[in-house]
Amino acid sequence: MPVFDFSGASASKAEAKCTYTTFQSNNTTPSADQPIMVLDNKERHWKHHSCGVFTNPVNRTAFEFKEEDGTFTADVLKIDSRFTSLLKWLGDSRINVRLSGANTEDGYAVYRIRETAFGGGTKLSAEDGFLQFMIERLLESNAPAEAEEDENQEETGDEMKLTSLQSITDFMTCAGKTLPDNIRLWTRRNLAVARSSEVSQEERHHAQRALSIMLNIQWKNNYFEAIDPVEARRILDEELYGMERVKQRIIETIIQINRTHTLPAYGLLLIGPAGTGKSQIAYAVARILKLPWTTLDMSSINDSKQLTGSPRIYANAKPGIIMDAFSMAGASNLVFIINELDKANSGHGNGNPADVLLTLLDNLGFTDNYMECMIPTGGVYPIATANDRDQISAPLMSRFAVIDIPDYTAEEKKVIFSRFSLPKVLKRMHMEEGECIITDDALDAIVARYSNTTGIRDLEQAAEHIAANALYQIEVNHVDKVEYTREMVEELLK
Repeated sequence: MPVFDFSGASASKAEAKCTYTTFQSNNTTPSADQPIMVLDNKERHWKHHSCGVFTNPVNRTAFEFKEEDGTFTADVLKIDSRFTSLLKWLGDSRINVRLSGANTEDGYAVYRIRETAFGGGTKLSAEDGFLQFMIERLLESNAPAEAEEDENQEETGDEMKLTSLQSITDFMTCAGKTLPDNIRLWTRRNLAVARSSEVSQEERHHAQRALSIMLNIQWKNNYFEAIDPVEARRILDEELYGMERVKQRIIETIIQINRTHTLPAYGLLLIGPAGTGKSQIAYAVARILKLPWTTLDMSSINDSKQLTGSPRIYANAKPGIIMDAFSMAGASNLVFIINELDKANSGHGNGNPADVLLTLLDNLGFTDNYMECMIPTGGVYPIATANDRDQISAPLMSRFAVIDIPDYTAEEKKVIFSRFSLPKVLKRMHMEEGECIITDDALDAIVARYSNTTGIRDLEQAAEHIAANALYQIEVNHVDKVEYTREMVEELLK
């Protein structure tokens, strides 16, 4: 796609001059073979590390190399389409940069750009680290098409945050077109409020705070890469014992994602007794999907405003828990783990928290009262847990694919105790497995002791108690090991 330069002696007689072409790339790790841009090197070869500034692209699309023997200019021949706006900003601001590149047959292939300060001066960008922040964001973005499309960008953990109005403005200049349409329009409106002298200082503060929250979230598209079912099964086997029907249902979901490259229309609802590993299943699914996850404990929420936030008219206004989750994750695609969904109807404040969840689960978008903007939720995968099916309203149930989690049988509890619970405790206490031995009769007694309780939490507590007792006897009585019989276990666990 050609980019034209309309500079000239007279605006009326300006002639379009093609100064560089763009190419599309989704490469996230630039190199000399896959550069960010290519500069002209026909008259002079440039050093591996070269310093200088970009000139204003409106006048001339070029880079001024500051060499030991003078200043030399080289035209930009072609550039990754993701970086065209950033190139204009660099030229407008005349930011001092250092290029890393290699001379090739096509030209000087630039694969790294770093901001520098000449003569001991300060950097000219809005904040230290802004340029690196922008380059990393753009590299992780999809190449923009002629028609604007959703981006798929991911921040990998840099420390730069958009907080000042200047950095927010620069971000919109460089990467505003990568935002969803409604968020881009919302940003412009809030920028106008934050800059206005006709509104109160409190309104300007709320607008700037909302902008900082919104733009520090990476708004990705809803395309999901294929997931290896074999690796997914390995993770499930590592986290859970038995539960073959549950594992099969999760693998079915993974295969569905691989075929459609989108999340299923419905999240998962895990219903079962306490202590059966429902939350552990949810964490395993988040690990399989390679998404950040956040938890929402419905038993501690008694007011819908905790979820939706408070309007900006209040002095202590703030976003709700759901918006906080997006902010903490730093991305729009995440796993939302909703614990104790059956407690969602027991709100004692204003509104019903369960009604708020319906809008989140519909994948049509969620509106936070503080942000005053529709938040895309197409990349949110909800996984809820509950103990009592009867306490969940029909509208909530209809938003989930329900998986019943059965309690463990006595034989399964024996295997879990001997293969998982006790070895885990011994490892944590830095003990060898041979130092704490459980006989078969003792194992039967342990499982029988907790036959009337659901789940395996009591078994894990028993393993902790027995291991601590074994460690005590080894240290006090100076023995090499302790072998527990039925009588010893029954006496210990009274």
